Amino acid sequence: MKLFEIILLICLIVCAVSVAFTKDLLTSIVIFMSYSLIMCIIWILLQSPDLAITEAAVGAGVTSILFFITLKKIRAIRKEERDEQDEGPL
Repeated sequence: MKLFEIILLICLIVCAVSVAFTKDLLTSIVIFMSYSLIMCIIWILLQSPDLAITEAAVGAGVTSILFFITLKKIRAIRKEERDEQDEGPL
């Protein structure tokens, strides 16, 4: 059991560091989601199911969905700006 906990902690640290150094936003969101899921498992191992459920719902669920929606809107805004620049002055 201790080996599993150590592996989870190492994965947690790797996720935290890789989110900071990843340049692609979509990849960062997926890594953040995996960080939340690993944290959820750690809460379960610490015998705190209420925090685990909250972490799964908020961390991996709602927050990730909001990040995906925001990323989609950012890309749509950038696409509109490029389209306007391509059209040029009328």
